[in-house]
Amino acid sequence: MQRDEVIITPYRDGPLLVRGPVRMTDQDGNPIELDRQTVALCRCGKSRMRPFCDGSHKLIRFQAPSGPEARSSTGRFPAGD
Repeated sequence: MQRDEVIITPYRDGPLLVRGPVRMTDQDGNPIELDRQTVALCRCGKSRMRPFCDGSHKLIRFQAPSGPEARSSTGRFPAGD
């Protein structure tokens, strides 16, 4: 990985791990302070530190693949997603 490269890795049944020099803002453009080069972002929606992961996905048995979700034969994601 190059120093200026950002890599986002979705972990199976876990967070999105973001590595590299990123800048985060909220929807209004206000900065979200990051104190490290690697950040874990919540995918399950149950973290008490959102948008960051606190490990809640383990308690609720969150499930999601590491790769893209399977699509239906129509090319769309299943209903409810």
